[in-house]
Amino acid sequence: MISNAFLANLKSLFQLDPADARLLIVGLGATGYSAAQFLAETPIKFAVIDSRSNPPQIDSLREQMPDVPVFSGGFDQSAFEVATHLLVSPGVSLHEKIIHRAMQAGVTILSDIDLFACATDKPIIAITGSNGKSTVTTMMGDMGTAAGFKTAIGGNLGTPALDLLQQDADLYVLELSSFQLERTTALNAKTATVLNLSADHLDRHDDMVAYAHAKQRVFRGDGTMILNADDEIVMAMQDSSRLSYSFSIYKNADFYLQRGETDELMFRDQVLMRADELNLEGRHNIANALAALALGYATGLDMHAMCRALKKFKGLPHRMQKVAEVRGLRWVNDSKATNIGACIAALQGYDRKVILIAGGDGKGADMTELTPIVSEKTKAVILMGKDAALIDQALNHCVPTHFAGNMKEAVKIAASLGSAGDSVLLSPACASLDQYKSYVDRGNQFAQAVLELS
Repeated sequence: MISNAFLANLKSLFQLDPADARLLIVGLGATGYSAAQFLAETPIKFAVIDSRSNPPQIDSLREQMPDVPVFSGGFDQSAFEVATHLLVSPGVSLHEKIIHRAMQAGVTILSDIDLFACATDKPIIAITGSNGKSTVTTMMGDMGTAAGFKTAIGGNLGTPALDLLQQDADLYVLELSSFQLERTTALNAKTATVLNLSADHLDRHDDMVAYAHAKQRVFRGDGTMILNADDEIVMAMQDSSRLSYSFSIYKNADFYLQRGETDELMFRDQVLMRADELNLEGRHNIANALAALALGYATGLDMHAMCRALKKFKGLPHRMQKVAEVRGLRWVNDSKATNIGACIAALQGYDRKVILIAGGDGKGADMTELTPIVSEKTKAVILMGKDAALIDQALNHCVPTHFAGNMKEAVKIAASLGSAGDSVLLSPACASLDQYKSYVDRGNQFAQAVLELS
């Protein structure tokens, strides 16, 4: 797995020579552990540090790599002082004082994505954006396989990027977060996209400008750019010296939605498939499908094979997932909508007003951005969680608002408000950790509460 080309790339791009480099992995979660396993097969000397006393992978690391120094229970200054390079896990902010001081002292920052990019010469499709990343990444995995490529998907979704190298794939599809991208410099994807941008993670990024700059790093290199023509911030990232394709659900683009008696997905003047052949809820999922088609086309995948894969694609759990129809109400689980943009996208996909269940940890976002779409697309809102009162204040009584202490209560209120033919949408616009283990736990509790109604 480890080639001379990989070591040469590290030396050229990061001045990382195994003869004198001392690399410190900061953070022992899934990413840090995968990086340690990968580096253990190289001649690079490394250590691991985590601020937690008992990080999740520490026992496995000590058992499998007993000779690797491990520091836990805090960020030991001495470990940072001897390091020449830091591999900082996405869960650790670069604003940590000790990391900031190391950067000022000239220590080089790199990421697991940098190691991955240096280790393979196979084509990479890189996908980021505020919303839809996991859906488009999974679509691309199915499309690549349907087109005859041995395709591996991961990154921010599921399998850490470095673990994918064990699959020896023909094509890699990476979902990348802003936290991964802000510390990545070596990525040169064959095809890359920023699907969309809306306020998210502003508790970690200084502002929307910094957040957008982090996302834009997915376009480093000279690969083909896939751009959302419906998003002004994304379109401003276009580089006239690079090949690019656009997609849109509202206007003409390279890949677009043609409205008519039967809506159709188009590539320029070519009909690709009918929109109703997608087994997905919401118009934003048509945008996801168009983005995936553009990515695949730019990578060289067969168009007919991609469309076959799209027609079979059932969507992902907790992403506009149809849970049940109970008492004439259609219940939809969009618990993955952990930011405002995702909630807005979900609501935009409806032609008639819905009952919205929202709330949680707003992560410092400006909730007034929800007001226009909530006013237009909802008949009532049920709020819960840490920032329920903040959201209520931002909505300013534009629709009737109700409060719930937990998911069962929220579902019961929604059932009492709904009429036959209505949809009840869980699309929180907030993170889940104020009340739940994860957005998955939140979605599962919603589904369970709905099933208990029947």
